[in-house]
Amino acid sequence: MKYTTLPGTDIKVSKICLGTMTYGQQNTEAEGHVQMDYALDRGVNFFDTAEMYSIPASEKTYGSTEKVIGTWLKKSGKRDQVVLASKIAGPNPNFAYMRDKVDFSPESITYALNNSLKRLQTDYLDLYQLHWPERKTNTFGQRGFTLQDDEWEDNIHEVLTTLDGFVKEGKIRNIGVSNENAWGIMRFLEEHKYHNLPKIRTIQNPYSLLNRLFESDSSEISFRENVGLLAYSPMGFGVLSGKFLNGEHHPKARVNLFPQYTRYSSAQSTEATKLYHEIAVKNGLTLTELALAFIEQQPFLTSTIIGATTMEQLKENIDTINVTLTDDILKEINKVQELIPNPAP
Repeated sequence: MKYTTLPGTDIKVSKICLGTMTYGQQNTEAEGHVQMDYALDRGVNFFDTAEMYSIPASEKTYGSTEKVIGTWLKKSGKRDQVVLASKIAGPNPNFAYMRDKVDFSPESITYALNNSLKRLQTDYLDLYQLHWPERKTNTFGQRGFTLQDDEWEDNIHEVLTTLDGFVKEGKIRNIGVSNENAWGIMRFLEEHKYHNLPKIRTIQNPYSLLNRLFESDSSEISFRENVGLLAYSPMGFGVLSGKFLNGEHHPKARVNLFPQYTRYSSAQSTEATKLYHEIAVKNGLTLTELALAFIEQQPFLTSTIIGATTMEQLKENIDTINVTLTDDILKEINKVQELIPNPAP
């Protein structure tokens, strides 16, 4: 395994992070425990979850993933070997079952954090993240900012003040954001700089061969402000494994089980995937190796969040840490990006 640190800290994290959002729905508790045992044995010491998991979110499965991790932590006794990250969900009218107010008010943060800790059976989180912004902005499939009616008033100072209280209390070691854009990242950094409030250490955003939007502006912030990317959906819901290119159905694949997830299913995504597959085959690689090694070589990356429903997938994903792409391969990848830029925003 290869390691780095959470930016600006001395916390060592593996460059592959175990994503867990399938635990409690696509994966049973027992399967989740086996995955965590295997990942830790292979040197993966960074686990990521969220209060809203498992996916797709529902009242019935709310918090189920954290509960699976919690029983593993209790059974294994290995809490001190794991860097554990979770998230608080932002506003969504479909998530009213989560708490009285699905926002980042002090009351909501307190409620969400304490319940996550209870489900996880731990008294602290190494990283606590805001799952998406409270304000209306370009997330989940939008390429650019569109002005919308928005009642949100800038409360970032209050949010950081609340989180600061939990840092001082010892319940949170570090904070981060997710599904955030350049303006939001800089606002959080601004409050940190001018008011001595906690600094966001990481940005958990989508990043893959099919979605490189992070490079357009946030990558410079990452470099200049020392805030690392946690890349999620690196395999594009399995599309970048290439398993859909041969016409097979794969009924247990996420895109088939949950057809509402269409982010990586466009004709442009399919065409780009075919071209990336050709590059992989020509260079003696699997498409999975090409897709994950590309991310793992980016200078702004802290860790790639991999998720798997089978042990075979998990093993293959972890093994990609040993693959290094040549400059010539990277040039070929960039030619496809120029031809079909970001087909899955």
